[in-house]
Amino acid sequence: MAVARLCRFAGTIAVLAVMIAASGEARAEGGLTVYSVLGDNLSPVPESATVQPGYSIPRTLGPSFRDEVAFETKERPGTVIVDTQTKNLYYVTGANRALRYRIGVGREGFGWTGTVNVGRKAKWPDWRPPAEMRKRDPSLPEYVPPGPLNPLGARAIYLYKNGADTLYRIHGTSDPSTIGGNVSSGCFRMTNTDVLDLYQRMSLGARVIVR
Repeated sequence: MAVARLCRFAGTIAVLAVMIAASGEARAEGGLTVYSVLGDNLSPVPESATVQPGYSIPRTLGPSFRDEVAFETKERPGTVIVDTQTKNLYYVTGANRALRYRIGVGREGFGWTGTVNVGRKAKWPDWRPPAEMRKRDPSLPEYVPPGPLNPLGARAIYLYKNGADTLYRIHGTSDPSTIGGNVSSGCFRMTNTDVLDLYQRMSLGARVIVR
């Protein structure tokens, strides 16, 4: 099932890339463009809208896996702690209190640890796969526009180290079935509903501890 899902996703991205090259924008059947559904509520998208037969545009932002929990820490409020073993992300809210979000983490060979900072934030980001990623998977396009089919989802929080982009992100996804798994190339994946919540809480420069 996981292989089939990845193949389906790659096919969707490839279709989008072809349409962008041909027309300058990703257009669904009936004249609906991906750019016309960039609001945070995707429910107005017609049920008939697809990028091509068999590839549906997501119509919801997905479930929330957020809980308020007791969490022993000496970190100040506003700090994020990512526990890659349990696949949980904690946003510290006060003395030994945090919001816990369920996340997807790096698959085998792509895990990492360390302390970074939020260097940039973006609403409905575009995506340019890094050169190393495209080398591993030549089918990936050079550019994917913003929208519900973009693998970065509704929001992206860009992680920097000493002022330089690490190329790692905390970002959304339109496939909530991947949450709780080892699914990425080192980024941290949340449902779109949860990343919208975290995004508005986090400040530029905020500390992110990955362990």
